[in-house]
Amino acid sequence: YCVNIPGRMMYVIPFCMGPLGSPLSKIGVQVTDSNYVLLCMRIMTRVCPKVWELLGDQDFVKCIHSMGCPRPVQRRVKNHWPCNPEKVIIAHFPEERKIKSFGSGYGGNSLLGKKCFALRIASVIARDEGWMAEHMLIMCITTPRKTEHFVAAAFPSACGKTNLAMLNPGLPGFKIQCIGKLFLSFKTFSYIILFFTLLYHQRGITPFFFKCRPIFLYCLIDALFSIGKTIMHDPMAMRPFMGYNFGHYLQHWLDLEQPGRKMPKIFHVNWFRLDEHGKFLWPGFGENIRVLDWILKRVEGDNTIAVSSPVGWIPKKGSIDMSGLGNINEDELFSLPSHYWLDDSRESKRFLEDQVGSDCPPIIMKLLDEQEAAFGKLQ
Repeated sequence: YCVNIPGRMMYVIPFCMGPLGSPLSKIGVQVTDSNYVLLCMRIMTRVCPKVWELLGDQDFVKCIHSMGCPRPVQRRVKNHWPCNPEKVIIAHFPEERKIKSFGSGYGGNSLLGKKCFALRIASVIARDEGWMAEHMLIMCITTPRKTEHFVAAAFPSACGKTNLAMLNPGLPGFKIQCIGKLFLSFKTFSYIILFFTLLYHQRGITPFFFKCRPIFLYCLIDALFSIGKTIMHDPMAMRPFMGYNFGHYLQHWLDLEQPGRKMPKIFHVNWFRLDEHGKFLWPGFGENIRVLDWILKRVEGDNTIAVSSPVGWIPKKGSIDMSGLGNINEDELFSLPSHYWLDDSRESKRFLEDQVGSDCPPIIMKLLDEQEAAFGKLQ
């Protein structure tokens, strides 16, 4: 870094992740040679002199960044964007609470309070301190019934976190408030709903949303997302962001269930199911409020709108408000093809055996075996 900073202004940025003075907030200090980073960190985090006062002699996350483009510039800078793409490296040192980023001007790699701190480093701090730092949106929904619910949702990148967080409801009487659309840290599950992606309901208290397929009941998810033609596993939408051993991360989820805790209800949805002609079965966007309404009714204790299945409780036909949507094929929308779910269970086990091995909590494999057996009986 010292080789590349000469000729550039060095900026020291004290920032706070969370409200100033909150016992839940974390402090970081970033050193950078980018004025773009300086300005954007003022938008993305709380930057002010009071951070120094709050820091005192406490520990903090050390963030070091350089564009890798010293002056005098030795080559042409494209689009007035100094960087060094041939030598980009982003290194995380979770146990030291330190991040080093070189050569990149991309926000995720240069605004180090973002994914580097808020997810990769924070997930390790959360493990050590008994809370969670996750790749989720969080929103507040007030229903026409005057009930208020906080909902967290984990979707892989480019799968609709922002669309859901900024939802314009397709039904009257709902009020949506975006609390945050990228990162979620929390110490308590009370009043939170878990939402994974598949329209399949599991157990808990208020929901989270995760975009994915279920791996084991009520908590773990094996989300899949595509890059070009490649399908990839994205557990908890955290694959790029886990700051420690994958198997230990899964166990941390399981360990959160303790006597006396009100665990959140967990739901799975899939906005993207296609019919035989390749057209979407569900309109999505603002009409997703209809699915959310069903979820919230379940949270409020309505047991008449769901039917049991091998993957949990799914909507009873006619239980979701379809008024004004035209012809929606509910039978196909809520179908559970045995061959698909058998393949899914086997692929999930293969992935866990390959990626997690002996660190995989045994209960996960047990539940996958049970799911596979249940669908095997339906063939």
